[in-house]
Amino acid sequence: MKRYLESQVRRDLKRKMVFVGGPRQVGKTTLARKIVGKSKMGYLNWDVPDDRESILRRTLPGSRLWVFDEIHKYRRWRNYLKGLYDAREVKQQILVTGSARLDYYRFGGDSLQGRYHYLRLHPLSVAELKLASTGDLEVLLNLGGFPEPFLGGSKKEARRWSNEYRSRLVREDLLSLEQVQDLGSIELLMTRLPDLTGNPLSVNGLAEQMRISHKTVSKWLEILERLYAIFFVLPFGSPKIKAVKKARKHYHFDWSSIPDAAFRFENLVASHLLKWTHFREDAEGFPTELRYFRDIEGREVDFVVVESGKPVLFVECKSSDRAVSRALRYLKQRFPNTAAWQISAQGKKDYVTREGIRVAPALALLATLR
Repeated sequence: MKRYLESQVRRDLKRKMVFVGGPRQVGKTTLARKIVGKSKMGYLNWDVPDDRESILRRTLPGSRLWVFDEIHKYRRWRNYLKGLYDAREVKQQILVTGSARLDYYRFGGDSLQGRYHYLRLHPLSVAELKLASTGDLEVLLNLGGFPEPFLGGSKKEARRWSNEYRSRLVREDLLSLEQVQDLGSIELLMTRLPDLTGNPLSVNGLAEQMRISHKTVSKWLEILERLYAIFFVLPFGSPKIKAVKKARKHYHFDWSSIPDAAFRFENLVASHLLKWTHFREDAEGFPTELRYFRDIEGREVDFVVVESGKPVLFVECKSSDRAVSRALRYLKQRFPNTAAWQISAQGKKDYVTREGIRVAPALALLATLR
């Protein structure tokens, strides 16, 4: 399968180093190996002793492309890559891949400023898979978008994979970043969060339930976000609307872990929109964000895509054919030039309202998010 970032990575390698980050097991290493080619010449993995020795001794392959996988585990990796990049031959290309820690460390001081492009690889989506039926969407909804469980095609194995995935995030990736003593409480937090998906997240409520300080829970949530376990969606505010300002929603990159079917569908849509906004930002340079709308009178629309500070897309999610959301109508009236959709997981109706709101099956929108 050709991943959606492959062409962009190849283009960017002609100009700068390329860093590919994202959730663990999302396909970064597979993508890198595909770009290297069948010979695998130039591919170096820090976890392989012989490759690690070649990196440290700088006895690198005589290939035009060097791929460094997991090199961020080397304490001096930034200075190493800086020296390598500055001394390279003109046509030498450098691709760096790794787990979410690569992105985490990237914020810790940037001696590589101006020397690389950073691209975020996301799970599989409707557009990338070219899905065309409600049945196909149902499979993606239940198995999740990570390549291993999706391509495996088994709900049972997908559940096992999801449980093991969350455990490894805590016991491997998190421990490599932070010195955390209370692993049991973090695992409990990871277990609790799927039930809270799609609603404004109360850190105070979590802290009280778990009998842990607000500061500690906030720190753990930040770490889980950096590890690409979860992502937050902030409220959209505008002078035209009386929006809430602080309450955040959270969603999971592995949406198969969400027990409620309606919120799982909402999470799938959130992940698709985030993937699209990240590509717009990373590959095309548009300052794009994913938000949601909620005002002080209780009106709420699931998602608002904001570009350069202005809303460009409103999306409301429904499990089946329903009357058009009053909140969506309200928002569309105040931003008449903004595209507005109400999509459903299993509905079949497809029409446009007088206000210009498109009501359609989810595939109609998700297939366009390339």
